[in-house]
Amino acid sequence: MPDSLLYFSTAVGWLALSFLAWRAARPALAGGPAHGTEVRVESVLFPVALVLHAMLIYRGVVVAEGLNLGLANAVSLMVWLTALIYWLAGLAYPNLSGMQGLMAPIALAAVLLQFALPARHVVTYTAEPLFTLHFGIAMLAYALFIVATIHALLMLALEKWLHRGVLPPFLRSLPALLEMEALLFRILLAAFVLLTLTVVSGVFFSEQLFGKALTITHKTLFGILSWCIFGALLAGHYFRGWRGKTAVRWTLAGFTALLLAYIGSKVVLELILKR
Repeated sequence: MPDSLLYFSTAVGWLALSFLAWRAARPALAGGPAHGTEVRVESVLFPVALVLHAMLIYRGVVVAEGLNLGLANAVSLMVWLTALIYWLAGLAYPNLSGMQGLMAPIALAAVLLQFALPARHVVTYTAEPLFTLHFGIAMLAYALFIVATIHALLMLALEKWLHRGVLPPFLRSLPALLEMEALLFRILLAAFVLLTLTVVSGVFFSEQLFGKALTITHKTLFGILSWCIFGALLAGHYFRGWRGKTAVRWTLAGFTALLLAYIGSKVVLELILKR
């Protein structure tokens, strides 16, 4: 399949899912019955869009020299992993299936970004097993933190709408607020463990390839800062009972630091400094 057709097919898939999610969330339909046909369409279309998106990422990332981990490819990969996690979560917990509609426009934006910014940042040491381990753990950690951040924002929205006494359709299917909060901390704990492994494997990876320990750079500094923020949040929750809006604020702060660590450094290097 030519790249242009693959871009188009993937974008159309996510656009269709975004439209279905928007139509289901309209206030006019808040009290209406669920449409079984739409549910069946979404349950089929979402994995199809995931497969097309995976093919697009593979063609963009895997090159003859190694891996092209430019800004757009990296963002697209993390968004795809996040969408995959939500799809798997929807299979295990049907109450979370409504989250897939929220991921569709984000995935569409990632595909459009990949098309508009075909930047190249080729990593040539992909044959190193330690790099493969480090990269895989890091991408999964970032995806889980994206899930946690979306989850935290949904908790804010859910609390806001509960005070109003009327929930839009896409929030009605979600678990209760206390269950959402418990799930948030389980996600954060898993993501924090993976982020810890990312930092540790990054140190060994740097020593193995470059013969020196990990140096303090913009990326390293914000990465360690995000690790400290998430660690403090988990400690505060389990030992001091932090929850609610406090937990949401700390989650957003940690994710902002993580975003500056990885995406921020790529924006500066690739788009501003043209490296």
